[in-house]
Amino acid sequence: MVNVKDDSNNTLEQAHLDFISTVSHELRTPLTSIRGFADTLLTSYDRLTPEQREKFLHIIKDQSNRLISLVENLLTVSKMQSDKELMIYKTVDVTPFIDAAVQMIKNQYKTHKYICNFDKNIPKILIDTDKFQQIMLNLIDNASKYSNEGSTVQVNVVPDYQNNSLIISVKDEGIGISKEDINKIFNKFSRVDSPLTRKIQGNGLGLYITKTLVEKMNGKISVESSSCGSEFKIEFPFASPDDNAKKKIKE
Repeated sequence: MVNVKDDSNNTLEQAHLDFISTVSHELRTPLTSIRGFADTLLTSYDRLTPEQREKFLHIIKDQSNRLISLVENLLTVSKMQSDKELMIYKTVDVTPFIDAAVQMIKNQYKTHKYICNFDKNIPKILIDTDKFQQIMLNLIDNASKYSNEGSTVQVNVVPDYQNNSLIISVKDEGIGISKEDINKIFNKFSRVDSPLTRKIQGNGLGLYITKTLVEKMNGKISVESSSCGSEFKIEFPFASPDDNAKKKIKE
């Protein structure tokens, strides 16, 4: 007789071990880099040129930022999995939050061009505004990061009155995602393997967090891709009068 409970426990235990192993690897890489360059500065400072010292300090700073990003994402994942993620819902027009996200990303990618297309009189939706902005930052940053310099990132917001929902899309002119990878990109620690992505640091948690937050707020996320780029779409239902009552209860 097969013990279903034991099999289930073994699967969960293996998933937990795999997660710990992956996290350990992701943490070890920047930590090893930070320690190595710090040791070099301490032991060979006088023999290094000013340019080399500056280069090593920039590497330490970049790897520290990578480590901070990973820890923040891990904390977010932990909260979401334990259902301790507090959601404060408001009925809002999303365009100011999208504009703010675009402005933040623009400062990081100076050569990219950003286009926002918003219909007039956009219907409001019921969301946690902080979590929504995190979603938009993840998607716009992703589109920028995996696109060549000088390319365009386009954000569209279009009401779908037939389905009473608001569709927000982020479209890039990047490397595209293969059909095989599309099925995996929303998994934890999953990254598209290509010459460009190998040059870019990432921990493979951004899209997992994005999908989880979208679905927690009663939304849907999808992606279409080709060799000319990718388009991520998120869809949220229009806010209704009943949502005002829900908002008061959840706040």
